[in-house]
Amino acid sequence: MLLWASLLFLAPVSGQLATAPKPTISLHPPWTTVFKGETVNLTCDGFHFYAPEKIKWYRHFLGRETQIETLGNTFQVHSSGDYRCQAEGSQLSNPVRLHFSSDPLILQAPDAVFEGDMFVLRCKKRGKEKLIAVKYTYNGKVISDSNKTLDLLIPQASSNNGGYYQCIGSVEGNYMFRSSTKVIKIQELFPRPKLTVTASQPTEGNSVNLSCETQLPLERSDTQLHFVFFRDNEVILSDWSRSPEFQITTIWREDSGSYWCGAETMTHSVHKRSLPLQIQVQRIPVSGVLLETQPQEGHVVEGETLILVCSVAEGTGDTTFSWHREDTKESLGRKSQRSQKAELRIPVTRESHAGEYYCTADNGYGHIRSEVVNITVRSPPGNRSGLIAGGATGVSLSILLAAALLFCCWHQRKSGDGFLKNRIRSPPTPGLRESAHPTCPAAVELQQLYSNVHRKEGDLVYSEIQIIQQGEEKETNTSRTSLEDKCASVIYSEVKRQLSGDSAGMVHCKDEEAMESYENVPHKTCP
Repeated sequence: MLLWASLLFLAPVSGQLATAPKPTISLHPPWTTVFKGETVNLTCDGFHFYAPEKIKWYRHFLGRETQIETLGNTFQVHSSGDYRCQAEGSQLSNPVRLHFSSDPLILQAPDAVFEGDMFVLRCKKRGKEKLIAVKYTYNGKVISDSNKTLDLLIPQASSNNGGYYQCIGSVEGNYMFRSSTKVIKIQELFPRPKLTVTASQPTEGNSVNLSCETQLPLERSDTQLHFVFFRDNEVILSDWSRSPEFQITTIWREDSGSYWCGAETMTHSVHKRSLPLQIQVQRIPVSGVLLETQPQEGHVVEGETLILVCSVAEGTGDTTFSWHREDTKESLGRKSQRSQKAELRIPVTRESHAGEYYCTADNGYGHIRSEVVNITVRSPPGNRSGLIAGGATGVSLSILLAAALLFCCWHQRKSGDGFLKNRIRSPPTPGLRESAHPTCPAAVELQQLYSNVHRKEGDLVYSEIQIIQQGEEKETNTSRTSLEDKCASVIYSEVKRQLSGDSAGMVHCKDEEAMESYENVPHKTCP
C-alpha cells in the first residue's frame, strides 16, 4: 500500500512519484454556504517541508477566471465561485465551491465529507429573528424534528448518508422558512484494498510477500490505517498492524488457498476487505536419491554403530524416506519429515548386518529409489581368533603344515645340529630343574592360500604333534599304535583365518605349560 504520508503526491498503485506536491484548501468557518456580506478565510495547506512566500489563487465563476497573488498562504473571500491555490513548483489544488446567499434561511454543510467522518448540518436564519424549531429532511423525508437543537449531527458518515438535504425553520408567530436543497456527497476515505503477492504460484520452501494496497485522499492524508491478512476466511495470518506488508517466510503446499486482506481506520469507523486472491503452491518432486553410510564406503567393524543416510538432490515438502535390504527383501524402517535428508541408525552392528542396502524417497509423486550399497562387517582388531585359515579347503593344508613341522623337529633332533641342538626338553623329573629352552622352534610363518574364504565355526583346526623325549630313541622304530603310552609333549597349532584381513598366517608351537592358557584344548602330560 502506498499512503499519502506527508503530502508528497504518490501515484495510486503504480508506485511512481509525482514531481511536485499537491496542496489542499481548508475553510474557516467550515461552511461552504454563508450569507452575503460575511467572510470566509481560505488556507492553502500541504507544505510540510517549506513555507512558500507567495501563493497564487484562482477564482472561477460564471465562465470567467481571475487570479490573485497573496503573501502567505491565507486568503479572505467575499464572493461566490470555485477557488484553487498553487505555490511555486506545486500543482493546483482541488477546487472549493463557495456560495454567498441572500436567502432568509440557509442550510450550511462542510466542504468535504468522507466515510467515517462525524459531520454537522446547520440551519441558519438571516437577521435578528431566532429559530424556535427546525426540521431536517433527507431525500424528501423528515429525519429530525426538534425545538431543542438547530443542528443535525451525523456521528459516522457512510455512503448511505449521501443525498438531498433541506431544513425548515420556524420563528415566533408561526412563520416558517425553507432553505434551498443541498446535495451532500460522502466521499470514499480509501478504496477497496488490493492484495498483491510476489508470486501467485510460488515453489515450496520459498518466502512470499503479501501487500495490502490502498490510498488515502489528500484531505485525509493524516488518517491512520491498520491491516490484517487472512487465508480461506478462517486462518488469521497476522494481527492488526500498521504495516501493509506481510511475509510468509516459508510457504508449503498445504498453505495453498484463497487469501485476502483487510484495511481499517484506527477508530474502526471504516473497514474494507480486498477481493480474494488464489495462491497455489508448487511442489518439486524428489530426484537424485542417494544412500550413504557412516562409516564411509559401507565398511563397518562389528559392534560399531552403522548410520544409513538417505538424501535427495531435489524435492520439497514432507518427504517419506524408507530403508530396505536388497538381498533379504527386508524393510528396515521409514521416516516422514520436511527435510531433504534422513538417517537410520543401527546401534550395534553384527555379522548378520552384512549385505546389500538401498533407500527410497517419496513426497507425493511416487517412490524414487537409490542405488544399492554393499555393507561389509569385519571383526574388531585384536580379536584372539586373528590367525588366518583358508576355509574348508585349508583344513587339510593346516594338517600338512603341522606334519611338516613335526618332520622338521624330528630331523633336526636326529642329526643333532640346527636350531634344535641342545634344545630338547627332557621329561619332568622330580628334583631336576626344568630347561629354560622350549622344545619347539620359533613360530613358522605360513603364506595365506585362500583369502576369499569366510570363516565358519568349523574352520578351527588343531594339529597334534608328539615329540619323543631323550632316552627313548630305541623305541622309535617300534610300532606307534600306542603313542599315548610314551612320555611325550603334545603341541597344538591353531590355524584359522584372521578377521582383520592379514595376508599371512602363523603356526605356533606351545608346550604343555602354554597350552593351559587355551580353553577347552586337550593336552597330555608326562607321568
